Order: sequence, then C-alpha cells, then structure tokens
Amino acid sequence: MRIDIITCLPRLLDSPFSDSILKRAQQKGLVTVQVHDLREYATNKHRSIDDYAFGGGAGMVMQIEPIDNCIMALKASRTYDEIIYMSPDGNLFSQAIANELSLKKNIILLCGHYKGVDERVREHLITREISIGDYVLSGGELAAAVISDAVIRLLPGVLSDESSALTDSFQDGLVAPPVYTRPAEYKGWKVPDVLLSGHELKIESWKHEKSLERTKLKRPGLINE
Repeated sequence: MRIDIITCLPRLLDSPFSDSILKRAQQKGLVTVQVHDLREYATNKHRSIDDYAFGGGAGMVMQIEPIDNCIMALKASRTYDEIIYMSPDGNLFSQAIANELSLKKNIILLCGHYKGVDERVREHLITREISIGDYVLSGGELAAAVISDAVIRLLPGVLSDESSALTDSFQDGLVAPPVYTRPAEYKGWKVPDVLLSGHELKIESWKHEKSLERTKLKRPGLINE
C-alpha cells in the first residue's frame, strides 16, 4: 500500500511515522508513506500557497494551483483509488471506513490549513472528505496521521498477531471488553475467575457480555445505530 500526504507543514508528520508500528510497517515494505511539501508546487517566487478570500472574511485560503500541481504530479506516476481531503465537515471517520481504506492500493490524503482550501479543490480534485470528529484543528496533519495509523495497522503482516486487529473496539459494532494481565491479584483486586479458567467458550461468552454491557454504558449510540 502507498499513502501520499500533501501538506504545507511536512515536519508535523515526522514523529507519527518514525516510531512503533508505523515505522516497522514501512521497514517491512508493507506500506510506503510519502509526505509532500505543498510549497514545492507553488509557482510564485515566495512559494506561497494561500491568498485572501474573494468576497472578504477573516483568514487565508489555500490556493487551487499548487494543490492541483501536486496531485497531477503524483497521478502521473500511478493511479490512485482515493484522493481524500481532511475536512471538519466530511464523513465521520469510523472503523468501517478504516477497513475499507485498508483494501486500497494507493491513496492521497490532502491536509487543509488556514480557512481551508479553494472550493474548486473539493468540487473537482478529490474523491471524498473525511473528518475525525466534530471539532476544528489547526490543520489536517493530525487527522491524516490518525487515519494512516488506523489503516496501516490493518494491513496483513503489520501486527505480530493479525487477529489482534480483528478484536479491536468497533470491529463488531461494540467497544472492547475489559482486559487484564499478571498478577492475578493485586492489593486484593482480583482478575475475574472465568479468565483464569481456561474454558474457551465461557471466556468468549464473558467477553461478549462485557462488551455489550460496556457499550450500553459508555457508547449507547452504537447499540441503536
């Protein structure tokens, strides 16, 4: 899989991809992540990629030309399944969308900044818009990192135990059950006996019951969806 991220602040993405699971996935050759500095595609001598909004209003707007130049340059080398704009009013990101994107071969993530992008970018250059929540960030870089993390960990071979991703919260529409590790008793606080029983069917039944209880308590909306 290949993920190309377009941003005007590429250094913001150094850390998320340089450690832990995302780093190992790249080292194994399971995914290629390329971050592209949008300013390199600007055509003016100051390498500016924003301007004032027509009609007035506070804040600057990212121009269409450097974005188009960058996307066209990338598309000249390969075909992209999705060109996604990180937008606060896009479709709310979910595990189902992460699962879907993990099956793609090549995707572009476009990070907005300032007051957003020229509307013609949204009308003509992208295939979908995604939001990671009902709030506004300074830019789309953190959202791009979140989406990349959620997608990459689903790729075969990324996790040492591939079944781990299949038992994550939201994969079955429920949040995950409680988990415990050694010691079995600490300060009088005990691990549930069923988890120590070795009885696989009883353990799975307990996990499902606890997932359902926790979902009803913490995320009741998932039950009603």
